[in-house]
Amino acid sequence: MRSGFATRGGFILARTPTHRQQAARRRLLVACAVAALALVSGAIGALTAPAPALTAKPAAGPFSYFPSE
Repeated sequence: MRSGFATRGGFILARTPTHRQQAARRRLLVACAVAALALVSGAIGALTAPAPALTAKPAAGPFSYFPSE
């Protein structure tokens, strides 16, 4: 008769992740979701932004003293 402590061949059962591993997985999922949202919103903004006119005179910036410069 084999001992219960003897090493067995075959498949090893998967262990349930610990609470720490689950929390780390959740944090990684949230970080990836935020990064994906930032990328998608940036892509949408780039696609929907009006094309800059190449021959137009540049607009004066908020810190310009003389608007014609």
